Amino acid sequence: MSDRHYDFNEIEKKWQSKWKQADLFRTEDSTDKPKFYGLDFFPYPSGAGLSVGHCRNYIPTDVACRYRRMKGYNVLHPMGWDAFGLPAENEAINKKSHPKKTVPEYVATYKRQMDLVGIGYDWSREINSSHPDYYKWTQWIFLLLYKRGLAYRSLAPANWCPTCATVLANEEVADGRCWRCDSYIEKKDLPQWFFKITAYADRLIDDLDAIDWPESIKAMQRNWIGRSEGADVVFHSEHGDEITVYTTRPDTLWGATFMVLAPEHPLVEKLTTADKKAEVDAYRKKAQRQSAIERQSTDKEKTGVFTGAYAINPVNNEKIPIWIADYIMMGYGTGAIMAVPAHDERDFAFARKFGIKIVPVIRHPQAPADYEIDEAEDFGGFTFHPEYGDMFNSGEFTGALGANGCAKKKVTGWLAETGRGKAAVNYKLRDWLISRQRYWGAPIPMIHCPKCGEVPVPESDLPVVLPDVERYQPSASGESPLANISEFVDTTCPKCGCAAKRETDTMGGFACSSWYFLRFVSPHLDSEPFDKTLAAYWLPVDLYVGGAEHAVMHLLYARFWTKVLHDEGLIPFVEPFAKLMNQGMVLANTPHRTMEALDPSSPEDEGDEEADHDLIPLFPEQLDSYPADKVIWKYVKMSKSKRNVITPDAMAEEFGADSLRTYELFVAPFEDAIGWSEEGMKGAHRFLGRVWRLINDWNERFDADWRENVSDEAAVDPKAKALRRKTHRTIEKVSRDIEDFAFNTAVAALMEMVNEMYAFAAASPDKPYVMSEAIENLILLLSPIVPHIADELWAGLPKPNKKDYTLLERWPSYDPEVAKADEVEIVIQIKGKIRDKITIPADADEKTMEQLALASEKVKADLDGKAVRKVIVVKGKLVNIVVG
Repeated sequence: MSDRHYDFNEIEKKWQSKWKQADLFRTEDSTDKPKFYGLDFFPYPSGAGLSVGHCRNYIPTDVACRYRRMKGYNVLHPMGWDAFGLPAENEAINKKSHPKKTVPEYVATYKRQMDLVGIGYDWSREINSSHPDYYKWTQWIFLLLYKRGLAYRSLAPANWCPTCATVLANEEVADGRCWRCDSYIEKKDLPQWFFKITAYADRLIDDLDAIDWPESIKAMQRNWIGRSEGADVVFHSEHGDEITVYTTRPDTLWGATFMVLAPEHPLVEKLTTADKKAEVDAYRKKAQRQSAIERQSTDKEKTGVFTGAYAINPVNNEKIPIWIADYIMMGYGTGAIMAVPAHDERDFAFARKFGIKIVPVIRHPQAPADYEIDEAEDFGGFTFHPEYGDMFNSGEFTGALGANGCAKKKVTGWLAETGRGKAAVNYKLRDWLISRQRYWGAPIPMIHCPKCGEVPVPESDLPVVLPDVERYQPSASGESPLANISEFVDTTCPKCGCAAKRETDTMGGFACSSWYFLRFVSPHLDSEPFDKTLAAYWLPVDLYVGGAEHAVMHLLYARFWTKVLHDEGLIPFVEPFAKLMNQGMVLANTPHRTMEALDPSSPEDEGDEEADHDLIPLFPEQLDSYPADKVIWKYVKMSKSKRNVITPDAMAEEFGADSLRTYELFVAPFEDAIGWSEEGMKGAHRFLGRVWRLINDWNERFDADWRENVSDEAAVDPKAKALRRKTHRTIEKVSRDIEDFAFNTAVAALMEMVNEMYAFAAASPDKPYVMSEAIENLILLLSPIVPHIADELWAGLPKPNKKDYTLLERWPSYDPEVAKADEVEIVIQIKGKIRDKITIPADADEKTMEQLALASEKVKADLDGKAVRKVIVVKGKLVNIVVG
């Protein structure tokens, strides 16, 4: 028995130091090995450091990369910092510091924590988006986009966050609030820079079919791009004003009973009658204060105002009222819709609310032949529905068949022939707003000349360096802080040499993260953004891991930039990330006080009675101040404000980094959210303690020559044969599970293997070969998952000619013949109900399975003379007997 104690603290520090000294994770560029590029989402370092939630994606990616390295791949597993942008600047403002000081501090903390957990990054490739040698090339790509007509400046209403004092892209507004600070946004007309992502809308949809991403993320991108096919239909006001509407359902035109314009539509002012002007103006001002997402929410009650004007329906010359409503946006279609309340749920709710006529014109495809229209019916029945069906109440088109969009195509063709409209394709996607009126970002490399207009900064003058200033806070005017720095702003036009002004907006952080995966292949190259040969070798990224919250921001933008770079001939691929995995969130069990527990006299509780929720988080020191029955424990997202963040530092100190890795991998499927549990951490630690004791106790009996004798030993001893089978089955399962990101079942398989090894060691202490095979393979199987203890156990194994690190050893292989079971348990059913389970030879054919099933005493008793009509056999699994 070994008396060596599992001192995880000493072991982990020892091996982290050795890995660093050996430069173990440095990646080769020149190799004939197959490549594997594993990458985590570009993190922005914050003052809170990493939580165990961050580790939920860093650890699994590390396991996958270590596994591929042991499988003989050339592995690229880099890390860098998304250091420019709002998060870093806001953090510095809150700390009353400067991002040039806080960012390096936070980066150092992140690196220390990543090393603490044993993540095998190639730090020689570390990049930082706020360094001029990086953002020089972000600016270079901006100029490429400008040259290709994909970057432009336009005066546009912008989402303005008064707290962050900057413009936000639509994707950065959630429920009418800033995605960073949660403040309500406002609308502000400002000159803005945009990237023309809409030019790539179709390709961004079509190419989703070629990548291995979660279907939920693909669906989110398809919905965000929002491609639809329909028709532009020309209506006219009573006074002859042309109003074009876009509709996906031209077959419902005969049911259009009113029209709705966006409050911002240019014709609203002209069409509104004098008696309606005050009401319309008030409504327009109110709508302007709302975000696009808030206005289009399906849960929001529909509001609107009648303009007093009417339009003429071009298909039947019916006069229909013109309303304005905030759920209609100028950014989608034409800013005007024809409303068909009988066949659109939103229009139906609006018409019912305001007493507008509802005319059904499409027969429900499942309606019975004798069905009669029910005017009192709610939406979703046979009268009022959104289905494609045969047309009626539709003039000459009555009877047109709706199946397969036939009626829609027929009406669209007729509109074009008669000059009433034309076929059209529309998108919800808007161009990408890139301008930020903030200091901490890559300066936009453009110059404004009074003679030449917009002039790109020459490539030879890049980077346009962000000036080093002490005062960088945003101004309430909406202008960038850079506008007040004359040394930066004042320049000369590169075209004519006249006095000119630099662009003072900076690029949003998503620009920097839209190409960083390319920079990692040659991070120190100063002549171009990336080495084209190395990019062609390493890219696309084989495995990309991060949160689903970036589905319609970073992931969409990176795909867009990749396609532009491909079209420029710089890269041979059109998608940056071949496989995407999204980790589940880690939640902390956090105490909350109920509203009834509020103390109005307490300064801490002041104002809480107006909260729009029933539970308020409690800080640890507040727990004793509230009765136990008024405290509710609830799993919620970790955050600094709730003071419920669990750090990897604390867990590594108490249980060890390998225990943390084991728990995060084992606790649940990778995609599932989990509630953090210290009991689970204790269980992971106990498992590693068992592994430690098992292998150390057997070290003296380990036989490095087990390969020569293991088959003979297993051939004569059933228990040895069973353990050998378990070893090979575990190799097969762990290999498959790591590739499938099924880490929880991989760890479970290793736990089962350890249990069987303990049982065998107790029963057969004189059988060294099978146990030696199991020990050697167990250590190697554990290596990607718990590398510190694996390397320590490997170092202590009396095996000659072994490598210094398990990472350099070959991944174990299994023998299918050894892994194959001798016997299997099958289920016997009679009329679909289980009647018995029996063990049969694993190689039994279907006829033998049938015979053995019918010979079962339980089956014979149940049949009791009944005639067997049919026997269904599923080889190796099931026999189903049909009687009667």
